[in-house]
Amino acid sequence: MAKLRVVLTRRWPQPVENRLAELCDLSINADDHPLSRAELAQALRECDVLGATVTDRLDAHLLGTADRRTRLIANFGVGFNHVDKAAAQAADIVVTNTPGVLTDATADIAMTLILMCARRTGEGERLLRAGRWPGWSPTSLLGTQVTGKTLGIIGMGRIGVATARRAHFGFGMKILYHGRQQLSMLDETVFGANWHADLDTMLTQCDFVSLHCPSTPQTHHLLDTRRLALLPERAFVINTARGDVIDEEALAAVLAAGSLAGAGLDVYEAEPIVNPALLSLENVVLLPHQGSGSRETREAMGHCAADNIEAYVQGKALPNQVI
Repeated sequence: MAKLRVVLTRRWPQPVENRLAELCDLSINADDHPLSRAELAQALRECDVLGATVTDRLDAHLLGTADRRTRLIANFGVGFNHVDKAAAQAADIVVTNTPGVLTDATADIAMTLILMCARRTGEGERLLRAGRWPGWSPTSLLGTQVTGKTLGIIGMGRIGVATARRAHFGFGMKILYHGRQQLSMLDETVFGANWHADLDTMLTQCDFVSLHCPSTPQTHHLLDTRRLALLPERAFVINTARGDVIDEEALAAVLAAGSLAGAGLDVYEAEPIVNPALLSLENVVLLPHQGSGSRETREAMGHCAADNIEAYVQGKALPNQVI
């Protein structure tokens, strides 16, 4: 029996590629370039399984490619909003993701951004590398302490909880949160966390707000001009979720006006393009989507995607089907 053909749109960690090469007829993207729409359409015509990532915009037009062969999209990542859900369902394409394995790595990046924003370390490094540091002085690059401050978390799922643990137990931060459901009383007691059914009320009390919610029609531009205005001027906005949960134009405007202390972003509305208005601001820390970027985590993500592919090959229930 012929092996199923699998196409990976980007390079995956070598141990995962080796595993898939034994299991399937594997085609890799040798130079790791982002595939064009024409290349994605060709892949959909040639493979049974497409190993896709967040960089692949699989819209209705692409999923409706004539003579399409693909039946499974094994997504390398948790988020799958780059796949048109209705079009995938109409085309009878199954989609899987890789949940759970990137929780700690992403929470680490959220705390990294909180600390970098608060202590202005991005500004400091740029100053030093540019040869413009005049030496230490009592009033240079004064930031704010993190210890004891109030952190508001939007979306208290696995990553939100992991971030709350780091913030509360590591820095004594007071935890507020807003989400679809309330934690158990035990968990709230452990974190010293307070649930806010009303997001607007929570925002007025935050020194930092960290987003960990999915990208849905309901969360699109969740932090818009109106809600950003509710935050105190001392507050910082942290986003390791999805770029479109913040209105970037509105965020850039309030940061430029000094109505907000700063922001730390790891995701963007039009990745890999970053809003030029954000690039020009000193009070913004910008990372290139590094949330899951540890070797251990990326391998675990790859093996999770491979588990879904292997189950598909064997005709078993898929562990992480989302569409």
